[in-house]
Amino acid sequence: MSLTYTEIGATLADGELPPGYAHMDRRVRIGSGQECFERAGAAVLAWGAQRGAGLRVAPEGDVREGADVVLRALFLRIPCRVVRVVRSPERIGFAYGTLPGHPECGEEAFLVERVADGAVWFRIRAFSRPGRWYARLGGPVARGVQKWVTGRYLRAVADAVARP
Repeated sequence: MSLTYTEIGATLADGELPPGYAHMDRRVRIGSGQECFERAGAAVLAWGAQRGAGLRVAPEGDVREGADVVLRALFLRIPCRVVRVVRSPERIGFAYGTLPGHPECGEEAFLVERVADGAVWFRIRAFSRPGRWYARLGGPVARGVQKWVTGRYLRAVADAVARP
């Protein structure tokens, strides 16, 4: 099964996101220091953003590059493929892309970033356009749902870091 877009890895690049899609780039400061960075990275690579937002992830296990996963929310089946995993001294995270059957077409990255002053940020970058008839029909509603879920992702990782 092939991805439903061609700009693979674009959410991880520092430049502009691809044209022809809606773009989203949000981040929240979740703390500072090495321990915070490592805890947040571990949460992200264990699907903590998705599970913390109320989604079910199958199969079980941590994020693995090349793995196909299905996220579930209520009646929605959301198939994705992990296209990249990033582990560096300043950045931990991954990007997944949409597979046939996903409501949207595009890519989303979940990144923990440590900047020069030691601050740790959780960032979500995405580009997408409707991939299914109901996503096209529900345009503004679908964007509103995406914005709401993104907020839940950001809170889930911040909460995971804050827990003892």
